Amino acid sequence: MNGGVKYVHRLSGTQGANSEESTMSKCSADETPVCCCMDVGTIMDNSDCTASYSRVFTNRAEADETLAALSARARSVESEPCQITSTFTEVADGVRLDIDFVFACEAETLIFQLGLR
Repeated sequence: MNGGVKYVHRLSGTQGANSEESTMSKCSADETPVCCCMDVGTIMDNSDCTASYSRVFTNRAEADETLAALSARARSVESEPCQITSTFTEVADGVRLDIDFVFACEAETLIFQLGLR
């Protein structure tokens, strides 16, 4: 193999006719020798640590309840105190709640956002 490193990735998850072998001599930090994988630092570079939420509620009580629930969820994933900024705005349909959650790192932001789905 001339000093190269042999990597095997499986297209079907099982060995046999659907297997594919490839030889790679080196691997950069931006790529991984496995199909559809990348270094986490390539995707998450801590440039986006803010999650935003906006919704119109029929009354202020519903908006307050949602703010409390989302704040509790943010607190459950934070490693350092999350900065939570909320704004209530009276609109024709009720009350609009806008919230910005600023986390210490992008991973926490992602965990918080995925938890809301």
